[in-house]
Amino acid sequence: MAPGIVIQHARLPDRSSELVRSDITAILGFVKRRRWPEGASAGDYFELLLRREDDLWSHPDRALFDPAARRAVKGFFANGGDTCHLFGVCVESEEDLREADTDIGPLAPLFDRLRAEDEIALLLVPGAAYMRCQQSKDGQIRCDAEPLYEALLAHCRLMNNRFLLIDAPKGLHGEDLQTWVRGFRSRNPETRSYGAVYYPWLLQGDEIFPPSGVMAGSYAGTELESPPYGIARPPANLPLRGVTHTEVELDWNEAGALAEQAINPIVVQPGRGVVAFGARTLSTDALWRFINSRRVVNMVLEQLRRDSEWAVFETNNPHLWDVLERDTMFRLGQFAGGGMLTGKRPGEDYTVKCDGELNLPALRDAGEVNIRLRMQPVGTVEHIVVDLRIGGNTASGGT
Repeated sequence: MAPGIVIQHARLPDRSSELVRSDITAILGFVKRRRWPEGASAGDYFELLLRREDDLWSHPDRALFDPAARRAVKGFFANGGDTCHLFGVCVESEEDLREADTDIGPLAPLFDRLRAEDEIALLLVPGAAYMRCQQSKDGQIRCDAEPLYEALLAHCRLMNNRFLLIDAPKGLHGEDLQTWVRGFRSRNPETRSYGAVYYPWLLQGDEIFPPSGVMAGSYAGTELESPPYGIARPPANLPLRGVTHTEVELDWNEAGALAEQAINPIVVQPGRGVVAFGARTLSTDALWRFINSRRVVNMVLEQLRRDSEWAVFETNNPHLWDVLERDTMFRLGQFAGGGMLTGKRPGEDYTVKCDGELNLPALRDAGEVNIRLRMQPVGTVEHIVVDLRIGGNTASGGT
């Protein structure tokens, strides 16, 4: 070797990435004007990263957060949750929530923070369930929390791995509840598979509270008890801890009727306690009817996005397409072997395409790489086609 010359051995970029977690939860709460700290203004928010319930109760700022959010933290950890982001955003009044503009106004900084945090997979906002509902002259029922729920569902669709748990509004029961859910579903056709509604409210002794915190903990516990692919299991038919009974005791006929309307019923089962009975999203599409199917696809897309981030810095040519196709097929094979996809035959049960047909010169000039997947998530009877776009302004998947 000539003096002063050092040989550098070239290698491919590190294409490995850790498996995406789908149990990390964000509980969104509100700080009303009378509790604002000195110097705070509308839109300021507080965030606590909690790994156990005592992290909240021992924190000096615990009183800033609304009671519904604090109660949801308790239910989350009691049911197997491991990691929780607790947010409290300063609002002047409920009017700030009824408008729910994610680009300007008091909620904009919070949504900016949520978009920047890839690890959050579950969202809930238990305080919204206390907001007012009204019946219009035409018989429709509207709740003041709807704009906030709609903004959060759109946010979940924008992110690759996020799902919203919605509490039945306080005081809404029977046919009125079903009327509201039907109307809400019809008003949100593009995003309704990214959320689920739970009913009725829960009690521990004389204390009554919305069910979303308990259910988020059950989701997380289900995944963590069956690593690494516990997300494939539906979050249903599981006893709920820290709960003694329900606000309304449903019989099995009532529970079945609610489930048919995409309202997940919580029932009291002799010998088992309080049990979550349903596992349905708000979607009317058979492909996205079940929570675990929707969340499996969410997780797969987010995993493939992270696996492929290195490709943004590579030359967009057939060699890159071959590598991405091979890596993506390998990852889908892992998911199929872990029970997240139906079928285990690569090239038949699931396919990957990344070629010149998907990556036309104009797209390549824009810095985009496009991959098309065909797969059948667990719990569905049909295959879905997913287009994954890497680079450009965003990295996202669409179905």
